[in-house]
Amino acid sequence: MDTNTIFSKALQLHPLTEDEAVHIYEHAPTDKLMAVASVIRQKHVPGKTVGWQIDRNVNYTNVCLSGCLFCNFHCKPHETDKHYTPAIEEYCEKIEALFAIGGNQLLLQGGLHPSFKLEFYESLFRELKKRYPTLKLHALGPPEVAHIARLEKMTYRETLERLIDAGLDSLPGAGAEILIDRVRKQVSPAKPDAQSWIEVMREAHRLRLATSATMLFGLIETLRERVQHLLKIRKLQSEKPKNATGFLNFICWPVQLKGTKLAKNYSLKPVTPIEYVRTVAISRIVLNNIKNIQASWLTVGRDTAQICLYAGANDLGSIMMEENVLAAVGIKERMDVKSMVHTIREAGFEPYLRNQHYQLVEQSVSARVCV
Repeated sequence: MDTNTIFSKALQLHPLTEDEAVHIYEHAPTDKLMAVASVIRQKHVPGKTVGWQIDRNVNYTNVCLSGCLFCNFHCKPHETDKHYTPAIEEYCEKIEALFAIGGNQLLLQGGLHPSFKLEFYESLFRELKKRYPTLKLHALGPPEVAHIARLEKMTYRETLERLIDAGLDSLPGAGAEILIDRVRKQVSPAKPDAQSWIEVMREAHRLRLATSATMLFGLIETLRERVQHLLKIRKLQSEKPKNATGFLNFICWPVQLKGTKLAKNYSLKPVTPIEYVRTVAISRIVLNNIKNIQASWLTVGRDTAQICLYAGANDLGSIMMEENVLAAVGIKERMDVKSMVHTIREAGFEPYLRNQHYQLVEQSVSARVCV
């Protein structure tokens, strides 16, 4: 198999095969991978602009049945002394702080709570939209939707329709991890399987709901399984209706091992910066039908994220006003508006504040008052 031939195919935005993608990852030097990914980035997003966003991540609960070995944030249903569910006043306080610095999107996530049925989410969404009509809810994720559907004995489509009617604006790609059941059964024993994640996203696309795609890697997966994950994302994107948004972006990040059961149960090495850069590059090359590739500054640091802008990434995501799940494994990185703009410019690019749909946003957003 010839590396240059594969790169020529990729540069024409033709879909690579599994073997071709594995081959270039295993054999191509990093500078070549980065160069090809950078050219492909220019085909999708010409110029030197790099997107970023202001939103806030609020966890509606820490109770979860999933038992993911890499998560230190969750607690079990029987650990009642550890349960957490914010009151509406806490949401108001957090949302007003978000609006005050120019953001209007809430990344609302939690866990697979055994008692939170559809009515809980509908009531929460409607109350938040009633108090803050301009608030955007980028909420839940396919595992949570699948879990709610199971509790209600409803289809994924019916569940999504109810959530959209209550105020859901877009669906994060949370809970994808690696879309290979061999891996999921070992590291996320009670989480919905890979096909469930795919089917929820397929229905979301049919309902014209904007979504994101993700990959959490460095678990127990092989390189080939990472590539298979990317191919499943690409295939799903190719199946979306022509007038549907589909996956707006793709974000990959390395698992954080500190203090986790995953680290105790398996002998794993942390993902290195060079491995992360190569993974971003191969994601840009393989995902020929996804326009935006985001680098995860929160998990790899600003320096590595800046390098990723030369490896196919065109976005650095949110400043993350609040983040609790990664904080539970020791991630202390933080970014404010000024440092985000500086990080992008320092790397030689031009920042632009965007919304979830990658539309330019003016930075003069007045604060709203909770009513």
